[in-house]
Amino acid sequence: MAVTDPFEAFGDVADLALDLADPDAAVRRVAVLALAETADPEAIPHLGGAVADPDAGVRRQAAEALGGFDGPGTAAALCAALADADPGVAAAAAESLTELKDPAAGAPILPLVAHADAFVRAAALRGLRNLRLATSLGPAVGALGDPEPAVRAQAVGVIAYLKSEEALPSLIGATRDPDAEVRRAAVGALAFSRHGHAGEAIGHALHDDDWGVREIAADALGRAGQGTGSAALIVALDDPYWQVRQKALRSLGQLKAHEAVPALLLVLADARPTLRKEAAAALGEIAAPQARAGLAAIADDTDPDVRKTARWALDRLPA
Repeated sequence: MAVTDPFEAFGDVADLALDLADPDAAVRRVAVLALAETADPEAIPHLGGAVADPDAGVRRQAAEALGGFDGPGTAAALCAALADADPGVAAAAAESLTELKDPAAGAPILPLVAHADAFVRAAALRGLRNLRLATSLGPAVGALGDPEPAVRAQAVGVIAYLKSEEALPSLIGATRDPDAEVRRAAVGALAFSRHGHAGEAIGHALHDDDWGVREIAADALGRAGQGTGSAALIVALDDPYWQVRQKALRSLGQLKAHEAVPALLLVLADARPTLRKEAAAALGEIAAPQARAGLAAIADDTDPDVRKTARWALDRLPA
């Protein structure tokens, strides 16, 4: 006797889509989930239709389900859902947009950068970021002048992912934005560039009023390999926020800044084990012989991570 799979009947997209017309919203939500489970591109038009369902729960479920698909059809449905009156639906659509990878998905998203609603503009830019489309550079640069900080921050994200030297002046300008979140994004984005002007802008950000901007600047100088920033990083070792000092220590090690050795030796006596460890690691990266006595003094530190790092650094010093 033939044995049939009891779940086989649930795999046909056309059959599953029939339940999207059921008067019961709970049945329609189950249909959306079932369509998503198929992972069949033929489900996209049906899920796209479900984002216009009269029930907000169904619309939200459909927006979430579309995050498992790709392409322009998916993007178009999600773009429509961004303007949904229900915040939960709009948020789900915005999140699903970030999952898109197909460059063709950019076509329906790009026009939304000029949408009247700031949430939609920001979500569109966030969705464009991962697509890395050259055609998104112009709209993103233009969005740096948007009145809404959230939109400007997402515009910086698009430019950062493209890593375009052409946009360098715009990114440098964004490091002076009135909003701290935008400045943080811009300073971090500049780490891709080896241009001297980028290094100068990052170094200037070490004096920002916002400690979060200073922390990102201290990290960015190391990632960018901007050796000219060593002097500013040494000054940052006196920053009132330990998080900034930690990133400055790490960057000085990455830059192998020999001129920082005297300042790093002083940090070996810091009350924070995290900073003692970072200073030891930086001295190990620099491998300066004059650090031997200072590292030996903390080789038996009360903190195990400090001890381990100090001994590692000692092993790296020339005999």
